[in-house]
Amino acid sequence: MSTKADASKKAAAKEAESWGPEPTDAPIPVTILTGFLGAGKTTLLNRILKEPHGEKIAVIENEFGEEGVDNEILADSKEQIVEMNNGCICCTVRGDLIRILNSLYKRRAKGELKFDRVVIETTGMADPAPVAQTFFADEKVNERYLLDAVITVVDAKHGLMQLKEFTEAQQQVAFADRLLVSKADITTDEETQTLMERLRHLNVRAPIKKVNFGVTPIKDLLDIRGFNLNAILEIQPDFLTNGDHEHHDEVGSFVIKTDRPLDVRKVDRYIGSLINLYGEQMLRYKGILNIKGEPRRVVFQGVHMMAGFDFASEWPEGAKRESTVVFIGRKLPEALFRELFEDCIATDATPDDVKAYAQSSVV
Repeated sequence: MSTKADASKKAAAKEAESWGPEPTDAPIPVTILTGFLGAGKTTLLNRILKEPHGEKIAVIENEFGEEGVDNEILADSKEQIVEMNNGCICCTVRGDLIRILNSLYKRRAKGELKFDRVVIETTGMADPAPVAQTFFADEKVNERYLLDAVITVVDAKHGLMQLKEFTEAQQQVAFADRLLVSKADITTDEETQTLMERLRHLNVRAPIKKVNFGVTPIKDLLDIRGFNLNAILEIQPDFLTNGDHEHHDEVGSFVIKTDRPLDVRKVDRYIGSLINLYGEQMLRYKGILNIKGEPRRVVFQGVHMMAGFDFASEWPEGAKRESTVVFIGRKLPEALFRELFEDCIATDATPDDVKAYAQSSVV
């Protein structure tokens, strides 16, 4: 294990000593939301946050790489959102998870925060087992939090390929208490059925449901008490003791940022060119864009050969308008991506008819 991981473990152990008085209330329910890159986890999370269920939710976001944009995509939410970046929540970041759970609990006890439950959205490259393990291996966490369920979102369009190529995708499915199949509306019935048969082979106990843009009854997501430790021990007998797992070292990420306004037409051509050249290697890409002539933030997201733009809320008054783009993939030529991105900068001649162009433009 790396020195960084050792340091994170020591920090977590130190943090465990400062949880404060013993808990008197019922444990706080926790939902782990997982799924491979681009499956639709953040879309589903947005759905959960916007649903009028009357509960306050604290969200813990973990993104692959040193910086993410999901927090910005969720920026319209009034919930408590905490970000953890720089990779795997189950390795170097695991100590951070314990510290964040500690901090949330203490602030809740002091009345500084109000929340009824926690949702953890893992990076698409995470094995959920070590994340769940935290709620049993750490005594203080176990006393204060209750793991309600592990919910896995599977991309109907790319799921079979991801299950074939990535162990993490298989682990996410095998460990799930609920399996949600997204993007079934853009696949054939035969493709979707083949995927669902594969899912049943990997996980015979989890109910499987097709969802469209995260639309699924809240009762199927929260307070389902789906996590069964005995069933998990049958799948993974060393679940409570084993913290080792492998990663795909060929998968990496990088972030491109600029405070100069962008030309949406050039961005469209940029993404289109990258898809043509490196689409199969681009596992996930997403960003918040500062487009010339547009008061709103423009969100773009993509998986392999599929990408699109959408509008988010307006940039806050006085806030720094900065574009942030994240690429996750296999052996992507970072220098070339950065060089080509420079051509996306807007000029004085860039038209301002952004709305009409962006709404009709899907790569």
